[in-house]
Amino acid sequence: MKTSVEKITPTHAKLTLNVAPEDLKPYLDGAYRTIANQVQIPGFRKGKVPNQLIDQRVGREVVLDQAISDGLDNFYQQALAENELQPLSRPEADVTETPDVKDFSGDVVVVIEVDIRPEVEIKDWKGLKIEVEAAEVTDEDIDAELQSLRERFGTLTTVERAIENGDFATIDLVAKVNGEVVDEANGLSHEVGSGELLEGTDEALLTLTAGEETTFNSTLIGGEHAGEEAEITVKVVSVKVRELPEVDDDFAQLASEFDTVAELRDDLREQAAKSKTFAQVDEARKKAVDLLIEANEVPVPETMVEDEVKRHLEQEGKELDDPHGDEVRENAQRSFQQQVILDEIIKAEDVQVEQNEFTEFLFQQSQQYGIAPQQFVEIMQQNNQMAQMIGEVARSKAVLYVLEDAEVVDDKGNAVDISEFTAVVKQAREKAAEAPEEAAEEAPEAEEAKAE
Repeated sequence: MKTSVEKITPTHAKLTLNVAPEDLKPYLDGAYRTIANQVQIPGFRKGKVPNQLIDQRVGREVVLDQAISDGLDNFYQQALAENELQPLSRPEADVTETPDVKDFSGDVVVVIEVDIRPEVEIKDWKGLKIEVEAAEVTDEDIDAELQSLRERFGTLTTVERAIENGDFATIDLVAKVNGEVVDEANGLSHEVGSGELLEGTDEALLTLTAGEETTFNSTLIGGEHAGEEAEITVKVVSVKVRELPEVDDDFAQLASEFDTVAELRDDLREQAAKSKTFAQVDEARKKAVDLLIEANEVPVPETMVEDEVKRHLEQEGKELDDPHGDEVRENAQRSFQQQVILDEIIKAEDVQVEQNEFTEFLFQQSQQYGIAPQQFVEIMQQNNQMAQMIGEVARSKAVLYVLEDAEVVDDKGNAVDISEFTAVVKQAREKAAEAPEEAAEEAPEAEEAKAE
């Protein structure tokens, strides 16, 4: 089979496949066998009908069509492999020439158009200078952590007064659209002022007391009526205030493993420092990707992006011309560029995903979705998404390779030590460097063993 490739754009190719008779013959033989097992001709068992009789009763055109249909995907996959093309969309194929049905002489000519991953050469990914926010732990940070801890150990006490911001109200909610109840919830506990419920709920609750109710209009944000205007009726069942424990040694012993508040504060300071370092690394990862996208031009397949925009808007029940589409389009373009760049770094550095890294990723994802790890794995396998998951882990690890070779400083010019987070990169590189040496040492031993 001969193949020619025309790059219409960096992300769209036209492949012309010339399938010679000798390449088509196995599929012609298979087509005869398939048809022989399908037709019923008196005097012959299924599968035993001679080819000549199939030609007479069914027609050589049908056999040829069956052969081309059976072989088309294999021809396409062979053409992709030979030309090192990675498809990004469903191909559109057109059979422009077929062999002579009299003797099946002549080529099958197929023209296929498909979106492909662009060829890019990544530059400027080593030696990046990345600036992140300084990780200073202040007394205010410790006080905030203590306050959060107090709130966790606080107790709710019923009060007989109007609701104020910060109170906890037990409420019943009913949502109606055009007079019809579309959703309701009873005994819902809500911290007033948190903004966690429908827009307007907190404002409507202020000044109400237990037993009172009010009605207001709001836009629903979930379910089949998402985006629709609804009449919301909220009734207050009870009003509670959270009483916080005093910060003393007794509280330190209750809320932690420490005996004194001073020890607790020291531990909170240490935890806050770690948290801020994590935040620095997260910021560095994002900025590294930003710099890579800025420094490297990656063509984006327009059709693939528009399909993603359409799918996203349809899921949200929005029209295709909704302004939100611009944001979705920008995110889709950026996501594609990021994936292409990181995949090139994976190839350049031969980034490998270790079993423990993949297991940890699957565990974290299962927690995020609130299901058991084994159940999450089964779902991914059923949907053939395991390879995609491995790709995500590899790309995340590729960013660490970029950070290992980068200069990371805070906004005050101080160097930021992220070696704890990029240690896996150093270990992987050391392992890769040792591999040729080990192979060289084993070679003489193998030769000696052969000689014996």
